[in-house]
Amino acid sequence: MFIYKGVLLPYPRDNLVLDVALLVLFLGLETLRIFYGWKGNLCERSLATSVALFTLLPCAALAVYYLLLQTFVLRLEVILCSVLLCFYALEFLLGLVSVSAFSRSKVY
Repeated sequence: MFIYKGVLLPYPRDNLVLDVALLVLFLGLETLRIFYGWKGNLCERSLATSVALFTLLPCAALAVYYLLLQTFVLRLEVILCSVLLCFYALEFLLGLVSVSAFSRSKVY
């Protein structure tokens, strides 16, 4: 979408660089969040799951940025970011339930 916006829309170069840099940061944070959530769930470790939940907060902030604050917001981006934020809210609630369940379980 950034290629489309960069070519067809009058996108200022500084804003395009900022949006792409934040997208790369978003990619790194999402990778960490998914990795720690996966490991925390498989090993039933509350610490790794908590790290995934704390990483979820900047990911949600970046999703809100792409939903509301970037220079040009396409309708497709609004739909995708809205769905992503709904899934983030569901993941946060289920992550809290998982952390509480993992904390109560006895390790042998």
